[in-house]
Amino acid sequence: MPKPKKRGSNHQRGAGGQSRNVQPFSDEDASIETMSHCSGFSDPASFTEDGPEVDEEATQEDLEYKLKGFIDLTLDKSAKTRQTALESLKSAFSSKILYEFIMERRMTLTDSIERCIKKGKSDEQCAAAGLACLLCVQMGSGIESEEIFKTLGPVLKKIVCDGTASIQARQACATCLGICCFIVTDDITELYSTMECLENIFMKAYQRDRDTNGVSSTHNTVLHVSALLAWTLLLTICPMNEVKKKIEMHLHKLPSLLSCDDLNMRIAAGETLALLFELARETDADFFYEDMDLLTEKLRALATDGNKHRAKVDKRKQRSVFRDILRAVEERDFPTEMVKFGPERMYIDCWVKKQTYETFKEILGSGMQYHLQSNDFLRNVFELGPPVMLDAATLKTMKISRFERHLYNSAAFKARTKARSKCRDKRADVGEFF
Repeated sequence: MPKPKKRGSNHQRGAGGQSRNVQPFSDEDASIETMSHCSGFSDPASFTEDGPEVDEEATQEDLEYKLKGFIDLTLDKSAKTRQTALESLKSAFSSKILYEFIMERRMTLTDSIERCIKKGKSDEQCAAAGLACLLCVQMGSGIESEEIFKTLGPVLKKIVCDGTASIQARQACATCLGICCFIVTDDITELYSTMECLENIFMKAYQRDRDTNGVSSTHNTVLHVSALLAWTLLLTICPMNEVKKKIEMHLHKLPSLLSCDDLNMRIAAGETLALLFELARETDADFFYEDMDLLTEKLRALATDGNKHRAKVDKRKQRSVFRDILRAVEERDFPTEMVKFGPERMYIDCWVKKQTYETFKEILGSGMQYHLQSNDFLRNVFELGPPVMLDAATLKTMKISRFERHLYNSAAFKARTKARSKCRDKRADVGEFF
């Protein structure tokens, strides 16, 4: 994995060669400062047009200086300060590769995350779990990540299974547990143990309609969704014999979740079904599902749902997703998607790849493109090969000028205006829109 150049300890920070003292960070401006220093790293091609070249070494040194301060603040007495520090570290880890910096402080970071998850309140636990995901993404699938997971895994499982913990914290820990296990686990026993922990959570949703005591209520649906998606991610790396067992166990139960009142649960269940059918047909080309007619009827109803009591945005999203799911289940077809990052392109041509991409996109946010370009672990997951090394001159030739970008945006705006005006004209024969 590429590592930034290591500076010597005698590097001067201020005028006269004197070291700069660490200034206290306030709760309000801590995350803002980190974002201001990290935002430029979300795109490796970003630089000032027609301006002086940026001193990358000085910028990196300044960033690391601030991150050290945030790491210290994760041990602060104030819960608000700790949470702000965690969020700031998350912003930095998602927008830049910091392998060498983290390698030197991985144990300190692990201890801070463990402490925040164990003793913090809901928001702090969520922030700590998110940082744990990014920590493993940065470190990749090595011995160091395994040590991190050995420390945090039992803590995450405890929170996930703790009925007294907040739903938001359990949801974040379930997602973190799945992602970290996906990244670091070579031990098949640990993989199965983690999947069983997640299964015990989302399987409660199967009994929701028959639960008269209200134990598995709509309040828990967000937790069930996160546990199901994390479990599905881990299923993609299971041996085929285990995949067959899971398909036999869940393929007949998952369709019941398609009737859930929660949109996210319906979509999660539908996408999991599509992925299970894809895996089943890979193991057996003649795979037969006896309740296929009933299932396709349900999927078709969701793909053409027009219930007036549902929001238009929800109906539009549901119809779009379930059209693809119906094609996958009924016709064994997947609509290929293309993802652009820098000069490269990646094609998502199956549900396994889509599930993996969506999971990491959720935790990396706007930094996903940068990590696809530079993160060895993610490039290995998506079979992209070694990072493409481009010099500053090549990057500059790839970046269009501000004037050209303005002309392009103006032309696109005019085209959209004409198209919308035509559709809004009552005299035009618009036809039926979905």
